[in-house]
Amino acid sequence: MADKFQSIKGFYDILPEQTALWQKLEDTARQVLGQYGYRNIRMPIVEPTDLFIRSVGEHTDIVEKEMYSWVDALNGDKLTLRPEGTAGCVRAVVEHSLTYNGPQRLWYMGPMFRHENVQKGRQRQFHQIGVEAFGYAQPEVDAEQIMLLARLWRALGLTDVELQLNTIGDAAERAEYRQVLIAYFEQHADLLDEDAKRRLHTNPLRILDSKNPRMQAMIEGAPRLLDTLGGESRAHFDAVCALLKAANIPFVLNTRLVRGLDYYNRTVFEWVTTRLGSQGTIAGGGRYDTLVERLGGDATPACGFGIGLERVFLLMQEYGIEAAQGLDGYLVNLGEQAEKLAPQVAEQLRDAGISVALHAGGGSFKSQMKKADRSGARFALILGDDEAQAGQITLKPMLGGGEQQRLDLLQAIQHLKE
Repeated sequence: MADKFQSIKGFYDILPEQTALWQKLEDTARQVLGQYGYRNIRMPIVEPTDLFIRSVGEHTDIVEKEMYSWVDALNGDKLTLRPEGTAGCVRAVVEHSLTYNGPQRLWYMGPMFRHENVQKGRQRQFHQIGVEAFGYAQPEVDAEQIMLLARLWRALGLTDVELQLNTIGDAAERAEYRQVLIAYFEQHADLLDEDAKRRLHTNPLRILDSKNPRMQAMIEGAPRLLDTLGGESRAHFDAVCALLKAANIPFVLNTRLVRGLDYYNRTVFEWVTTRLGSQGTIAGGGRYDTLVERLGGDATPACGFGIGLERVFLLMQEYGIEAAQGLDGYLVNLGEQAEKLAPQVAEQLRDAGISVALHAGGGSFKSQMKKADRSGARFALILGDDEAQAGQITLKPMLGGGEQQRLDLLQAIQHLKE
């Protein structure tokens, strides 16, 4: 016997028993995104490696340790499986001049790839919904995207989520703060772990995001960027906060929140939950006003976020949220005439908008009914030779009780639609 293949570590199958809940999540997100006027864009999963180096940042964990990159043996191109979606979306906006006729609200969904330590809620192939707004400098769009996420959580029935909010100012403010931060951390060099020492002169803001318990008191004592912001950045952030308060969306000011990618400026935010342990961030994003220009486009303000679908899926399971499998009927057929007629009956039901699984392969009535029960269908549709001759079908409720009924086919269709 040949050896069986297994999926690669960190790359996993989503089985049919799980896809109904996945579809509920995806369909709800599509509906909410449509309510806010965001349009779908679909980008390739492979992009030039330099796109991510220039956008995400050369000294980020993603570029240094996590990207799946290779040189194409056919033409020598340096390629990468996308580790995040914003860079590719910006590339598409610039390449196709999508903002030529005005601002754009866009969203996408699909797999991303990072070589990370695999654990619950953290895979090497994972799925995100990304939302990006181009051409909007106003704080109203920052707040709009946060409100959109609040609406999505309500629509999904998720209540135990907290909004954490911060501002990281503009590039000049951050550069000045960076020197202040380096000087502070150098005074506490004995407390820095190896990761913090590595980042000290390349990306010191990320040290603020460290989860090392030994460093927390020292990090809490670090100077705050919020206290040194210029008037324009502070006014923008104050306006975002005021809009969220007016919309009754509570938030926690987290002055240590910096996000992990280099392209952010001003508003940054995360939605977190305590129900998923260390993988508690289910969505995050912020403003990135310089990225479009950095990737070859005209200066264009922008704001966006990503939703970690695996983590939201796990949270929905934690809440006990279920999704209907969607099958209306399982067509049981017994007898020579019924077996011949069953495919035609199934097609008539489908023509009427009824979802039907047709039993195939014969078997006793008992064995067919067991399969009807396992199918998750609302009704077992029983077609014997007697029903076939009379142009009828028997409906047996499989979920929630109710009386078994023998009806003409048109009556059965009407009943199944109720």
